[in-house]
Amino acid sequence: MAVADRYRMERHDVASRQAADSLACVPDAPSMARGACPSLSAPMVTGDGLLVRLRPTTPGLTTAQFRALAEATAKHGNGLIEITARGNLQLRGMTANSMVGLAADIDRAGIVPESGVAIEVPPLSGLDPLEIADARDLAMRLRREIAALDPQPELAPKLTIIVDGGGRLTLDAMSADIRLRATKAEVGLTTWNLAIGGTAQTAKVLASLSADQAVPAVIELLKALTHLGPTARGRDLDAASLQAGFPPMQDHAFSANDRLISPIGVHHLGDNNLVLGLRPSFGQIHAGDVLLFLDIAEAAGANEIRTAPDRALLVLGLDDEAAQNVQRAAASHGFRISVDDPSNHIDVCSGAGACASAFYGTKSVAADLLDTTPELLDGSLTVHLSGCRKGCAHPGKATITIVGAPTGYGIVVNGSASSEPVAYIGKQELKSVLARMNRLVRNNKGAGESAEDCLTRLGADAVVTALRQG
Repeated sequence: MAVADRYRMERHDVASRQAADSLACVPDAPSMARGACPSLSAPMVTGDGLLVRLRPTTPGLTTAQFRALAEATAKHGNGLIEITARGNLQLRGMTANSMVGLAADIDRAGIVPESGVAIEVPPLSGLDPLEIADARDLAMRLRREIAALDPQPELAPKLTIIVDGGGRLTLDAMSADIRLRATKAEVGLTTWNLAIGGTAQTAKVLASLSADQAVPAVIELLKALTHLGPTARGRDLDAASLQAGFPPMQDHAFSANDRLISPIGVHHLGDNNLVLGLRPSFGQIHAGDVLLFLDIAEAAGANEIRTAPDRALLVLGLDDEAAQNVQRAAASHGFRISVDDPSNHIDVCSGAGACASAFYGTKSVAADLLDTTPELLDGSLTVHLSGCRKGCAHPGKATITIVGAPTGYGIVVNGSASSEPVAYIGKQELKSVLARMNRLVRNNKGAGESAEDCLTRLGADAVVTALRQG
């Protein structure tokens, strides 16, 4: 037997044993507990079976690998595939008996799941001529250094490091515990700004470092987090004392992009290279639709599939004409293809039936929202539909959040799903309440004013009054 074949079989045996071992305690696992990270070796119990979150070690998957993934999901689960807000894949509906088969099929396809600390890089890193630096090299060096630590740091399960080299599709809007962002210090010189907690706009900046300085600096932050305890996050670090240990900041400032570019649409990368961005409707699609779409995409020349933040899927390998044809076909197979689609501004969790914690069917409410609130969904704000107070689909603040409750819904204004609602409404009142909110914006929006500006100007009291009107 060839060495490569023997290695592959040994790796498959290890993956199968890990999956089997982890499933021994699955029946007692918490249902969608906040702070947990479901993985192939440690799936999570949900309302529709076991859920697996998958982060491949490669930037993307070949179309053949993505096909194998869809087939495995249909064979071993309920066929539902999700792309999360952070751009990770989720596979739904597995059972304790089917997990070993899923792991084996994923391994057979050559898909290697990432393990350890989550290190995120922009989805077009290495392809985008507009990026300041290729984040993949620095991220790889950082992974090696973390893997070499002995003992391994005990860190929060959802702790995230972002290494962002800039470009079209940055990770500025994504929250991270530790962030490295490339910036041009001088002609031909790139530095990495180090910050902790929050998005690129809200993070606390610690230092401006070279690549050689950045890796050990992050390692020291991880050691500091370990010292604070296994639940500590970047926001728990003392920024002032940490800044004192770094060289003084240089003149160039750490700044986020003023305008975030949506991953949806056709992105021209130069030299006849382009990427087609699509979004599964509300971030979820069935494996059957994926397989039909892949038939069309492969015939048109597609050779790689990547996922991206904001629940997006990126198709590589197409020329301009093929991208337009594939984009039109995608609309018939469960994808949203327009950056202006109102559904892009609704963040929806899995909802009742898929999640045991959810109190209502979020997908059906999302459809009602599209039908009844065109004035509200003008692209200026996000409406978050959360089946419970955990807020998995949108952990941060949203202009309007509709939270499931035992007897109906809580309405949160400019807060998160865990915030105190400004009002509660009964189960039968939601459609009429949505109509009132739409009417409030339509009747009060000034010329050139967005829905978000209008609601901000009116204030929460006006929203509450509108909700209570019969």
